[in-house]
Amino acid sequence: MKFAKFLIGLCLGVVLIVVPFSQFSASPLAPLQDLAVQLDGRKKPLDTVARETVQQIHGRTTYRATNGEQLDGLQTYLALLFNDRDWNQEPFILFNYRPLKAEVGLDPEQKYFTFGELMRSRLGGIVSTAHQHAQDQDLSRAEREALRLEDRLSLLIGTVSSEALPLVPHPSDAHGAWVGIADTATLYPDSTAEQIATLYQSLRQSYRQHTRDLASQAQTLHDTLADLSPTVYPDTAPLERETRFYRLHPFAKAWQLYAIAFVTMLIVVLTGKSEWDQAAIGLFVAGLGIHGYGFVERMQIAGRPPVTNMYESVIWVSFGVAAIALLFELKHRARYYLLAAAPLSIVCLLLADSLPAVLDPSIRPLVPVLRDNFWLAVHVPTITLSYASFALALGLGHILLGFYLFAPQSPRIAQLSKWNYGVLQVGVLLLTTGIILGGIWAHFSWGRFWGWDPKETWALIALMCYVVPLHGRLMGWLGSFGLAVTSVVGFNAVLMAWYGVNFVLGTGLHSYGFATGGSQWIVAGLVGMDLLFVAIAAARYKLRPNPIAPTPTTDPHVVVTKPDVPVQQS
Repeated sequence: MKFAKFLIGLCLGVVLIVVPFSQFSASPLAPLQDLAVQLDGRKKPLDTVARETVQQIHGRTTYRATNGEQLDGLQTYLALLFNDRDWNQEPFILFNYRPLKAEVGLDPEQKYFTFGELMRSRLGGIVSTAHQHAQDQDLSRAEREALRLEDRLSLLIGTVSSEALPLVPHPSDAHGAWVGIADTATLYPDSTAEQIATLYQSLRQSYRQHTRDLASQAQTLHDTLADLSPTVYPDTAPLERETRFYRLHPFAKAWQLYAIAFVTMLIVVLTGKSEWDQAAIGLFVAGLGIHGYGFVERMQIAGRPPVTNMYESVIWVSFGVAAIALLFELKHRARYYLLAAAPLSIVCLLLADSLPAVLDPSIRPLVPVLRDNFWLAVHVPTITLSYASFALALGLGHILLGFYLFAPQSPRIAQLSKWNYGVLQVGVLLLTTGIILGGIWAHFSWGRFWGWDPKETWALIALMCYVVPLHGRLMGWLGSFGLAVTSVVGFNAVLMAWYGVNFVLGTGLHSYGFATGGSQWIVAGLVGMDLLFVAIAAARYKLRPNPIAPTPTTDPHVVVTKPDVPVQQS
């Protein structure tokens, strides 16, 4: 019966993945979607170029125009490329750093601005000063944001009415540079260049006039470009795979399934209807399946382990949290692993999906030190899997503190503490292994095993923040409550090693991981609220009138042990 309910949950998850069915139907702009473009060191479909360009300028892949028209990424990009409206008057450019907006004389409450508004502001002076300070690497936050905004403006200028998009393949060299429509004559005879230009201009005119033969003209241009150099032009299959990957949006479907599984399991725990816990697990497995599929697809598209920037590591950590929780859940049948993991995976995926200006999802070539590197494929995933384990412990720690705060006599506290201890052990093992692997990689790349680089130092600090309490627990110096506090407070060291070094410090040899615009004050505020929750739970624990005595229970998922006694490990 339980297996049947598991299948019901799994099948429901599959249905939610394939709905709406329109995502699998051919788009009217399919011939344009799959046009190959050589950009950012790789060949990718025009649909991806469109998504990335619109996302970089606008911060989202969709845009609502001033006339009320709702445009997706490709439609917005084509509107830019074919210049079918006055882009000087469209509030399209993302500008979200409030102090800089006030400094240049713009409305701090406004999020999107027109090109004309930005050109009439005092932004130019800030940008000039930023370029001068960039030579000394002494930039303020406002100056860094001004340079980011300058990049958006430059990208917009380079896209509107451009004929420089590298659509035309090299005649013979698979690694040769492609050219734009306007430069076709540099690679091919004039007659060929004239033919390509005529096809492109006809397509442009058809798009501007919304004629019905747009698809056929797009297909003609696609076939003509492919026939120019069949050995150089990429196969259709990988281009279609990438387009299909973005249309499916697997990571969004994953967090939605995790959310439904979480709500279902929460109802099971609160109502005691244990027979439906398998349905929740089935939904969770479906979410993990589409999450893993998306990760593998992105890896196939990129041709490398997708853990080389902050966006990819967030996706990987969210997958690791769910996968580790499922393994522990299958072993212990605890229910609480899913309750702890699902919100964390949801938050990670939501952040990755909703903050493209901070977590850039673009697939770009690796810096030379990372290319074709065995250590990249073992060191970084191991380190980030340890973050996933500690994140799961963070979730369990919050549940434990919730019990201490609201139900201090619950018999579940002892069992949750034991489960939490096991998750922390896995995290310590993974982080230790990752640090050692990183030292070996550093020996081959930089000539030394350890150099107190900020990334290395904070990884060691994070390890010590867990190793010391675990030994204290083993020796009897730390009880269940102390370990729950460690699970929550200790994760701040992981957050610093993972996020803080990249977005706050921004120094060291791991420079390829650095970024700006990390919303540090928001993160600091969330950490502060979390520490306040811990302080309230600690005050409640210290002020309890008598030691907590567990009450009898008949729940088969709960094993009663004496609270705050170290769990001895064999």
